[in-house]
Amino acid sequence: MKAVELTWGGLSHVPEPGLSVERSTLTVRQKSAAGIVGRYGNWRPKRQEVVSRQRDSMSGKRQKNQLQLAFGEEGRSEAPRTPGGGIETRTAKRISESPAGNDEQLMEEVCERENCLRAYKRVKSNKGSAGIDGMTVDQLPGYLKEHWPAIREQLLSGTYKPQPVRRVEIPKPDGGVRQLGIPTVLDRMVQQAVMQVLQRRWDAGFSEHSHGFRPGRSAHHAVAKAQQYIAAGRGWVVDLDLEKFFDRVNHDRLMKWLALRIADKRMLRLIGSFLKAGVMENGLVGPVDEGTPQGGPLSPLLSNVVLDELDRELERRGHCFVRYADDCNIYVRSKHAGQRVKRSITGFITRRLKLRVNEQKSAVARPVERKFLGFSFTANGQKRRIAPKAIVRFKRKVRTSRFQ
Repeated sequence: MKAVELTWGGLSHVPEPGLSVERSTLTVRQKSAAGIVGRYGNWRPKRQEVVSRQRDSMSGKRQKNQLQLAFGEEGRSEAPRTPGGGIETRTAKRISESPAGNDEQLMEEVCERENCLRAYKRVKSNKGSAGIDGMTVDQLPGYLKEHWPAIREQLLSGTYKPQPVRRVEIPKPDGGVRQLGIPTVLDRMVQQAVMQVLQRRWDAGFSEHSHGFRPGRSAHHAVAKAQQYIAAGRGWVVDLDLEKFFDRVNHDRLMKWLALRIADKRMLRLIGSFLKAGVMENGLVGPVDEGTPQGGPLSPLLSNVVLDELDRELERRGHCFVRYADDCNIYVRSKHAGQRVKRSITGFITRRLKLRVNEQKSAVARPVERKFLGFSFTANGQKRRIAPKAIVRFKRKVRTSRFQ
């Protein structure tokens, strides 16, 4: 018998001076086949298992060779390089203060061999289902081996056309459904390659209060920062819920913002094509006039681009806040201050960002009465605990998995 400790959501304790954490754990006892057979020193895997492993190893090597052949033509990359040999990057500045130059070659960076290999590996590790063309992640290397030169030429000439995304609905924990748009695996790889290039240029300019979908930052840090604000005496929280944020991003505003930061017109056309690619639902393709469909690698970066304007406004006003994607909490010292901030920021979001605040789910309350990323806090902020609803969902998931 082997004991395995499960901690909800993977959010382990982030040590902070003077703060402690209450964690709820669930211990599941399960039989371990390796532990049982480990007592027999002469045990060897069966021949069928050895053959299966050899076959899997050969399949992995075949995919790797196909990728090397597909991207092998790109050893002579056009991306500008520094005298030291690395890719030329800009000095990290606030995004709003560093408009793009006219000599950008972003698409050459996107098509670089190492960048494309990294993108493929990330898409493969994420797994995911096929798009409207039915191609799986395992089939992608063979397809790239045959078609990559043409795809690369389309990307560099600005003529690449992504396919519509496949509409998928998944249930929300609190009821309702969340709509996802699943791109084809090829489009996911291209989006990932684009995201990698743009993220390394822009990430340093995002707000230090933003923690979602950023390298080196996570929900751990967001929860710990919120706890710090509460412990410092900010005992009221303005909990803002953006209604269907990913479905209601204004395309015109987003593209206008991107045009001020990106000089490479091919990149702008490519991003615009992804936004306007359309959605296939029940066999029919419909147009898309707003939103950045969840399901593609580029969507989280674009969401941070849109909400960076909100971050800068909150910083300009001197607020203490934490944002993780579209979850934003502002911490204040009194209920009256919270109500005033909520009215003002709601107006800014509506008028300036063209987004909606869900009044039914937003509130000014004590932190102990609200949850943030699955956690709630004590009134003085000295402790944080898993929110009751999160525990209920976790237990339901464990019970369901036992019968599958």
